[in-house]
Amino acid sequence: MSNVPLAPEQASTIAPKIDLVLYVLTGLSAFFLFAVCAILVFLAIRYRKGTKVNRVIENPDAKALELTWTIIPTIMGIAVFVWTALVYFEYSRPPENAMEILVTGKQWMWKIQHPNGKREINQLHVPLGVPVKLTMTSEDVIHSFFVPVFRVKRDVLPNRYSDLWFEATKTGTFHLFCAEYCGTDHSRMVGQVVVMEPEEYELWLSGANVGVPAASAGEKLFTKLGCVTCHEGTSPRGPALKGVFGKEVQLQTGEMIVVDEDYIRESILNPQAKLVAGYPPLMPTFQNQIREQDLFTLINYIKSMSDEQNAKSGTTS
Repeated sequence: MSNVPLAPEQASTIAPKIDLVLYVLTGLSAFFLFAVCAILVFLAIRYRKGTKVNRVIENPDAKALELTWTIIPTIMGIAVFVWTALVYFEYSRPPENAMEILVTGKQWMWKIQHPNGKREINQLHVPLGVPVKLTMTSEDVIHSFFVPVFRVKRDVLPNRYSDLWFEATKTGTFHLFCAEYCGTDHSRMVGQVVVMEPEEYELWLSGANVGVPAASAGEKLFTKLGCVTCHEGTSPRGPALKGVFGKEVQLQTGEMIVVDEDYIRESILNPQAKLVAGYPPLMPTFQNQIREQDLFTLINYIKSMSDEQNAKSGTTS
C-alpha cells in the first residue's frame, strides 16, 4: 500500500493549481470539522448531568464573540471564492495561440482529428509545452473527456461544441477516460494521451496517413456543397462569410449574436433557426447529410477566411 499514490501525478500547468485548491478546501473543512467536534465533546463532558459547574449564562449578549465567528469565516469564504474563481477562469479560457484539435465522442470510442487532417482513434498525440485546445462534440449521447494527470474533465455533448485546454509538462503516455456513463460498453471507452517532445511530435504528425488540413478540406467541401453559390460573389443570396467569425451579426429578430462554432454548426444543420437580418430563408438543411468531422472542416475554413481578413487588415479576432 505504500506505493499507492494519494493522487495521480501532475502532468500539466493547471494540475498543481487544481490540487492546491483541493488540499486547501479539504484542510479548511477538516479544521472546522474537528474544531466544532472538539468544542461539542468538551461541552458535553463538562456540562453533563451531575457535574457541579456554573450553568448561569453571565454574558448573554457576547457581541464580540458573535462578530468574531461571523466576520472571520466570511473573510475566509470571500478569499477562497476569489482565488478559486481565478483558477476556474484560467482553466476554462483557452489561450489564443493554442493548437486546436477536434475530438468526437461516439459509442464507444474517441475520434481525434489534428490540424493537418491526421486522424487517430482512442489515442491523442500532443507536443510538450504547447497549449492544446480540444474542440469536442458527440455523435450520439453525452460523454465526458477526462485525463486525470492533467486534472481536466469536460462533458462532450451532442449537437453543440464544448472546449477544454491543457499544456502538458511531462512526456509519457497517460490514461484517457470517459467519465460519463454512456451505454453498455462505457467502461471500455478508454484511450491514451501521448505527450511527445515538439520535434518528435512534428515528425509523428508528418508521418504516414496524413490527411488533408482541416481548412483545406473545408474549402473543397464548401465548393462541393454549393455554399459558394450563395455566400460568395458580387450579389450573394446569403450573408458573406469572409471575416465574420468572432464578430457580432444582427438577426431578423433584432438580436445580436456572436458568430462562433456553435452558431455556424446550427446554421448548417438548422439554417432557419437564427436568420441573419436582410436575407431570406433560402438555405436548405444539411441535417443527417454531413458528418461531424466534415462540419469541423467547414467551420475551420470559415475561421481561416476570418484569419486571412484579419491578417490583411492588421488585426486579430
